[in-house]
Amino acid sequence: MGFERFGSKSFTSQAKVAEFVDYLDKGELAYTKCRTCSQAYFPPRADCANCLGNDMEWIAFKGNGKIVTFTHTMYAPTGFEADAPYTIVVVELDGLKVLGRMNKEVPVDTLSVGMSVKVEIVKLPDGQVTYEFLPA
Repeated sequence: MGFERFGSKSFTSQAKVAEFVDYLDKGELAYTKCRTCSQAYFPPRADCANCLGNDMEWIAFKGNGKIVTFTHTMYAPTGFEADAPYTIVVVELDGLKVLGRMNKEVPVDTLSVGMSVKVEIVKLPDGQVTYEFLPA
């Protein structure tokens, strides 16, 4: 399966980390970790920026995370205009910072830094797959 199925708009069909989409299909959000130096990456990487190796393992995130920061946007970039407004959150999850959208049904005025959130895998009507966050 190619990377073209990730997100509401995909700009590439091939990626060295296309397995990311396979994890989403299984209902999991995953990151990569270098087997040589133990550096972890999200978004996933196929090559380690720390030791320059390429012996990476895939690990599914477990449990809940906490909001580090968030922003609510009323405007969207070209191609995503219909998505606005939406809220972007940075979540600390398994020691990594994960950027993603908050579920649109969650009012922005209910969010706070430190709030516990969980990952939800979203299968879009056109066969695309992505992830978002919900209160835990």
